[in-house]
Amino acid sequence: MMQVNESLAKSFGLNAGEWGKVLEIMGRTPSLTELGIFSVMWSEHCSYKSSRVWLKELPTKAPWVIHGPGENAGVIDIGEGLAAIFKMESHNHPSFIEPYQGAATGVGGILRDVFTMGARPIANLNALRFGDPALPVTKRVVDGVVRGIGGYGNCVGVPTVGGEVNFHPAYNGNPLVNAMTVGIARQDKIFLSAAAGIGNPVVYVGSKTGRDGIHGATMASTEFDAASEDKRPTVQVGDPFTEKLLIEACLELMQTDAIVAIQDMGAAGLTSSSVEMAGKGGVGIELNLDDVPQRETGMSAYEMMLSESQERMLLVLKPERAEMARAIIEKWDLDYAVIGHITDTGRIVVKHKGVVEADILLAPLAEAAPLYRRPIAETPKPTRLEPVESNVPLDQALLKLIACPDLCSRRWIFDQYDSTVGGQTVKRPAQADAAIIRLEGSKRALAITTDVTPRYCVADAEVGGAQAVAEAWRNITATGALPLAVTDNMNFGNPEKPVIMGQFANAIKGMAAACIALDFPVVSGNVSLYNETEGHPILPTPAIGAVGVIEDAALAVGYGLSPDLSLIVVGETAGELGCSLYLREILGREEGAPPPVNLTTERRNGDFVREQILAGRIAACHDISDGGLLVALAEMALAGDCGVEVIGAGAAEYWFGEDQARYVLAVRDTAPLLAAAAAAGIPAQHVGRSCEEKKLTLPDGLAISLPQLRDAHEGFFPRWFA
Repeated sequence: MMQVNESLAKSFGLNAGEWGKVLEIMGRTPSLTELGIFSVMWSEHCSYKSSRVWLKELPTKAPWVIHGPGENAGVIDIGEGLAAIFKMESHNHPSFIEPYQGAATGVGGILRDVFTMGARPIANLNALRFGDPALPVTKRVVDGVVRGIGGYGNCVGVPTVGGEVNFHPAYNGNPLVNAMTVGIARQDKIFLSAAAGIGNPVVYVGSKTGRDGIHGATMASTEFDAASEDKRPTVQVGDPFTEKLLIEACLELMQTDAIVAIQDMGAAGLTSSSVEMAGKGGVGIELNLDDVPQRETGMSAYEMMLSESQERMLLVLKPERAEMARAIIEKWDLDYAVIGHITDTGRIVVKHKGVVEADILLAPLAEAAPLYRRPIAETPKPTRLEPVESNVPLDQALLKLIACPDLCSRRWIFDQYDSTVGGQTVKRPAQADAAIIRLEGSKRALAITTDVTPRYCVADAEVGGAQAVAEAWRNITATGALPLAVTDNMNFGNPEKPVIMGQFANAIKGMAAACIALDFPVVSGNVSLYNETEGHPILPTPAIGAVGVIEDAALAVGYGLSPDLSLIVVGETAGELGCSLYLREILGREEGAPPPVNLTTERRNGDFVREQILAGRIAACHDISDGGLLVALAEMALAGDCGVEVIGAGAAEYWFGEDQARYVLAVRDTAPLLAAAAAAGIPAQHVGRSCEEKKLTLPDGLAISLPQLRDAHEGFFPRWFA
């Protein structure tokens, strides 16, 4: 038996001050189970002790926000009495240790966050970052993560409709796997997690409890080291077929009046779900672990309370509806067990085999949780890059760029995901800047995306944070949809290092400014810190997931071209290459300031573009981002299998600079579009025309055939895994 003392508390992730506070709250030495409860509830992963002071700066309210941060997921009004419920969460550390299960259970966990609120999940997305492709470990992790996401999402029957994949050596020992789910519920059928009703039964539903995932939340709150491979027991094991049953069982039960409160057993499992439900409701809770369904023999109270076994939910039910609920749950071949009841004591009491294993006052467990305003250090702002000398011909530069791991086709990845199951997907990956998912029985559709550019964030975290929000807003706008709200996933290194905390604070500052300027509130999110291996941090990566709505899915546009369209660039091209992929991939340099973000210009240009799309004047639209103008034109040509004649002149900065607030519009009638832009004071320039001939014709007499362009674009992943 482990001896509970300061040394053990330290191994559980509690520092000396936190251990002292536990002793003060308890008035005695805690039991092993009590120490386990404190350690997970006060972990960075569960308590946000380093980030809460900064997260408060994000705007979270708007007339269309029904529930903001604090619930399992964010909830927004999307009209017709419906709500979109969505969130993004990380499963970074588990996905390095065990890529398949780490990614799969990340998908399972975020699905539960959404359907626990009464929503049927309609779409999954992901945001993935991996290390240097030259390393064998990177290939292993990519393969496992992609198979895990596809294996779980496909089996559950929720389409995976979008996401992003980037590579950088900073992620060598610490990949990022951020998973997002969007669901739909009736506004009058949204379920919350605050427990109520003294004496009401506390019911366990779903899979049996095992020893997998114990201290997963603690593991996610520490840096990695050379021994991290030994942490496999902290990684959960998923079963998507059980998850599908759990979704259907819970949604059926939600059509009755049986449920008082409901919470998934996510990070910290039975501990977090019971503590949070009772704490939010201002009540007490008593659990008898003898009744917990178990798949392993001889489990202790400590193991059961901290297990993160998957596909489990905790419910508070009306007593008179408990047997009806049992019938529904057992019909779906799931475990149903009454494991406790709600009390008026304000305490969590855990019993096992007749022994009280834990007895903790809930209020201080939450209210006395550590809250740190850690020291911050500013990263010096990089200087703007001077014009560069480059003699690389346009065709050679474009072919190399469009073939690089950060810009190549992701078809090898998304072909492993079922993106059309359910039959409501209007725009799939590589068809539009955001996925378009029609609402069943309605003309209306959601537009959904994930975005962030970490190389901007490491150069200037404030600009990078603003740009991530602006690009998500721009990608939704480019389909014709109105952007409504954001979920975020803040992936950073060790917060005890002032430089890392400075990155975090500045990213929040940039994000907040962009959310305010674009009427784009943050309604949910996740913070993942300590993303470091042996002292080497990841790039600061504040991933943004975003949702918008379009009144008629038939009006949504993609970026694939058809012949005989004029191509117009909306927005100003100043021409800088700081932090660009051209600078890195063609010239081998990573330096300079990222492109500036003018939020007034973003709003003005985007509102104009959306207005033109909804008026039916735009045949295709693509925002200009990674790789710049020429890459955007090449992607539009490939998406439509259509040639393009490019006109204009300029240096590399013009063709490959990543200036913000820009779109390429494909129109049949140029004059009215240019006149409307001029009237609105918006820069617009004719840059080419689509054509029947299957080639990309560039200035200076250069040309690339579409088959050659496609071979370059689609070659990386198949060759890598050949």
